[in-house]
This record gives sequence, C-alpha cells and structure tokens, in this order.
Amino acid sequence: MDGASQHLRAATARYQLLLQRCTSRKALPNTKQIHVHTITLGLLSPSHSPYLLSTLAAAYAMCGCAPHARKLFDELRNPSLFSWNAMIRMYTNTGFSYDALRLFVQMLASGLRWADNYTYTFVIKACGDCLLPQLGAVIHSRSVMNGFDSDSFVQNSLMAMYMNCGEMKAARRVFHLMGVGARSSVSWNTMINGYFRNGCVKEALMVFDWMMGRGIEPDCATVVSVLPVCGYLKELDVGRRVHALVEVKNLRENISVWNSLLDMYAKCGNMDEAEMVFYKMDERDVVSWTTMINGYILNGDARRALVFCQMMQFESVKPNFVTLASVLSACASLHSLKLGRCLHGWAIRQKVESEVIVETALIDLYAKCNHINLSFRVFSKTSKQRTAPWNAIISGCNHNGLSRKAIELFKQMLIEAVGPDDATLNSLLPAYAIITDLQQARNMHCYLIKSGFLSRIEATTILIDVYSKCGSLKSARNIFNGIPENDKDIITWSAIIAGYGIHGHGETAISLFNQMVQSGVKPNEITFTSILHACSHAGLVDEGLSLFKFMLEDNPACLCTDHYTCVVDLLGRAGRLEEAYELIRTMAFRPNHAVWGALLGACVIHENVELGEVAAKWLFELEPANTGNYVLLANIYSAVGRWRDAEHVRLMMNDIGLRKTPAHSLIELRNI
Repeated sequence: MDGASQHLRAATARYQLLLQRCTSRKALPNTKQIHVHTITLGLLSPSHSPYLLSTLAAAYAMCGCAPHARKLFDELRNPSLFSWNAMIRMYTNTGFSYDALRLFVQMLASGLRWADNYTYTFVIKACGDCLLPQLGAVIHSRSVMNGFDSDSFVQNSLMAMYMNCGEMKAARRVFHLMGVGARSSVSWNTMINGYFRNGCVKEALMVFDWMMGRGIEPDCATVVSVLPVCGYLKELDVGRRVHALVEVKNLRENISVWNSLLDMYAKCGNMDEAEMVFYKMDERDVVSWTTMINGYILNGDARRALVFCQMMQFESVKPNFVTLASVLSACASLHSLKLGRCLHGWAIRQKVESEVIVETALIDLYAKCNHINLSFRVFSKTSKQRTAPWNAIISGCNHNGLSRKAIELFKQMLIEAVGPDDATLNSLLPAYAIITDLQQARNMHCYLIKSGFLSRIEATTILIDVYSKCGSLKSARNIFNGIPENDKDIITWSAIIAGYGIHGHGETAISLFNQMVQSGVKPNEITFTSILHACSHAGLVDEGLSLFKFMLEDNPACLCTDHYTCVVDLLGRAGRLEEAYELIRTMAFRPNHAVWGALLGACVIHENVELGEVAAKWLFELEPANTGNYVLLANIYSAVGRWRDAEHVRLMMNDIGLRKTPAHSLIELRNI
C-alpha cells in the first residue's frame, strides 16, 4: 500500500512538472495528452491531488482553452491565487473581459484570497477592453488601498486602461505620479501610443522627445508606437531620426519595425526611401507588401501599386484580404474594370468576399467604373449591419449622379438602425449640394445638430457649401461665423469664399480672402481658383489680375490650368481678348479645353471672329465630340453675318455625325 502511494505521488510530481512545461510553452495538444493520462491513472481526485488539478486548470487557462479550464477550476474546493489569476488572465486575453471581471468579483466575495499585483494588472486591462473607466477608477482606488500604488505593472496597466477609455488626464496623472526611476520603456510607450490613438498626435511626439531627452533606451515597441505619429504629421525628419535609432540600437531583427518604417515613409510621401528600406529587408511578409501597395495608392501611383502586386505573386507571398482591398482600390483609381472583376472572382474562390473592407472596395470599384448596378449587386449581399458598405454605396451613387438615391439610401440606413459616422456624412452631404433643395438641406442641418455631427469641422464645411449652392448665403455665413477662429482651416475658408463667388459677391469674397491671409491660413490652389472665379463673375478685373500676380510671385507652385481659365474668363468678359490670348500663349504648360473654351465663350460675347477661330481650332482637336464648340463658332459667324461659314460649321457637325443634345428644364413640385 505504501509502495502504491509513493508511486502515485511520484507520478503526480512528474505530471505536475510536465504541465508546468506545457504552461510555459502554451502547448495545448500536450496538455490534453497529460490530462488523459492523469484520468487513466486516477490522479485527478480533488481530495487526492488538488495541486495537480489546479496546475492542469492553469495549463488549460494559459493555452486559452476556456471550457476545459473553467470546468476543472470549478472542481477546485479552494483555488489558489495562482489559479484565480490564471483564469482571470485567460478571460482577459481571449476577449471575454466581462467574464474576467465577474470572476474577480467572485474571488473577492469568497473572502479566501486577496488580489496581488498580477490580479490587478489583468482586471484593470479588462476594464480598459470593456471601456469602463468608472469601474477602472474604483479598482484603481482598491489597488492603492492594498499597497500597489507604486507597482510598475499596475501603474502601466492603469495608464493603458485610461488611455483606452479616452481618459488622457487620468493616464497623465498616473504617469506623473510614477517616480522617474520607475518609468520603464513600457510606461513611455503606453503614453505615446495612447496619445496617438486618442488623436493627440503632437502630444505623442512631445512625449517621445521627452523620453529621448531623459536618456531612456527605446525598444521595438517605442519605434512601432512613434513611427505612425511621424507618418500622420508628415514629420519626415523625425522619422529619419527614428530610422537612425533603429540602426544604432540594432532593432532591425523585428519585422514590425521594418513595416512601420515603410508605412512612415509612404505617409510622408517619400516612396523612394520606402523602396530602399523594402529592398534592404531580409524578410518580407504580407504586411510589408501590402504597406508598399497602399503607399503607392496613397501617393497617386496606382500603376506602380499593381506592379508590386505582381512582384508579390512572383515571390510566392499570398495576399490577404487587406491586400486585396488595396489592389481593388488601385483598380478603381485606374478605372480598370476587367482586372477588378478578375480580383472579385479570386476573392470568391478564396472565400474573403464577405470581409467588410473587400465588400466596400468592390462597391467603390464598380461605382468608379460607372457600373453602379454591379455596386448594388455587391451591396445586396452584405449584412446591412455595418456602416462602411453603406458609406461606399452612398458615395457611389453621388459619383454616378444619383444624388436623390444617395439621400434615400441614407434614410434607409437610419431605418435599419445602422449608425452613421463621419465618413457617411462626408459621402452624403455633397448630394444636397447637387440637388440644391433648400428645405432638404435645412432638414439635414437639424439632423446634424441633433446627432452631434455638426461639431465636426468636415461636416460644417460641407454644410457651408450646401447652403451656398442652395442660394442661402445668410445660412452659410451664420455657420461659418459660428466656427471658432482656430478651427477654421483652408477648406472652410475656401468653401465660404467660393459661395460668395458663385453668387457674384466678388467684393465680399476678396474681403474674406484677405481676412484668411491675415489670420495666418495659407491659401492653396483651390482657394485661388475660388477667389479668381469670384472676381471673374463680379467683373473685378484689376483685383483679379492683382491676385493672379500675387500667385505668380508668392505661390508659383500652386498654378494650374484652372487659374488660367479663370483669368482668361476674367479678361474675356471685360473685352480684353488680346490680353487673354497673350496669357494663353505664355502659359508654362499646354492649355487644356477649359482654357480655350473660356476664350471662345468671350469671343461669342464680343463677336471676335479671328480669335474665335483660333480657340475653336484647338477645341476641335481637344474635344472633337463636343457639339457646343461647333455651335459657339457658328454663332460667332452668324452674329457678324457670315452665314455661309456658319452653315459650313453645321455641315461639319453633320459629317462627323454629331447632334446637339436637346436642352431640358425641371420643375419640382412638393407634396405631389
């Protein structure tokens, strides 16, 4: 009998040792094998060997096998603190944070165990994952009462929890209460990453600079946390400095660091350096290739993105659904319907067509290729419970001139109880500017106030444009005046200037432009187009020419054909056709159809046959299928009595097979 007992004790000790190894390696199959052996040998009796049962439950917990772990845990009469911690940790790490919190409450209610620093670390993380800052604060207080206020594990988890819940002040307070020597790289990384995720990007960079100034040794997590900040702020010099740190501190072994460098260079618009990093990498995974493809799309080189996709296949790297969504985006930019449909077929074969980013990319692809019917076919197969596909189909309808359908879809989205986001409004609001229905615009304005979206500068800016195009400048100006001065960006200023411009209020537009410059906002090419257009419509020739001269001297890089079109139109309306033609001749790049069209339109007004013929000749070459150009030239000939030439132009139209599209009017009646 004694020999049998000794044999069982030896077997129990041996299996406990094996289970500890399985726990450290997270080897679930081996844990299950040991479990079978212990049952066969009769070693799992709670009264006979509670320690073995506890170790087995902990092993399952560390392997993330919740059902087995919980069953064994519930058989323990008096679980050890290690067992409680293992179970709470398992629930937290596997996404069952509420279960972790319930188990913590159960542990406290039992009165048999006191939480230690590891318990608090896991429970605080669970609060952060569940976005429960109030409960997190209560547990924070309890940890202080139990003497863990200076424990680095607890403090780091508290900072992460508060940051995850958007409570940046509380996180900063914990950080400042830590002793200088107690702040590890984890503490600094948590603050950098937390600020970035909460939109306080400049603060994140300040913390990184502070960390470097303190002489704290950065690690891979530091690099991966700060590089997205550099990319977002387009701080290329800081990014290069971090890259140098990677080389000096020998952090090159981690592929995540290399991928973060690729992403930073791409977002800073420097694809040459991104390629240099890419080709220096000893190992490239699917994330590396996808980052490069995304980088080229972001920087307007969709063709190069497709080249990298082919290279990726040659390297036998299988794309994932994120890669596929990126390549579909490249196809949409190039209007490459054939390749897009091939990729759609590949997605179906790989069973990734139901991934939300793939669905969204497909809807966008077909819409931009003017096959909105295919977009609706893809949309009909989505779950209708996610916001992104709704955003894509609404945007697609706007792209294809179906503005009323876009508004109808938005109303249906609300009926389906799908919550709109900022992207929804950015896709939807331009539809109201197209239909120019003031009553509907006001209804939408009320919805934006009620839902809280009006606090977003993007929504406010588009609403200014909507009211301007609906003819209500007063409403547009009221919204503009309600925006704090520090929040008015270049897009907001451009919208209100354009609004006054299209209604012929050139003086007000110029006054707003001057206010903008005085406030320190630098005009861009869209702002200049808006103000020049305003001068043209109001007949403010000298003011318009003065602004154009200002552009030539101070912002030559902004010059584009739209600016020349506005100035040609400005001079043409004033009858200064020779000056307009001379300006076209001195352009630094080839004039497009819009520039020549502005000159031809002015020649019709002032009956200038000679320059009208020059402009028409270029337009026939640039836009051979545009009947309007032929009609305008014929009108010039008719105005000066050259009937035969006018008839000749009309015969040219007939010979080419062109027909003028009949004009039409639309009257909308309400409540019918």
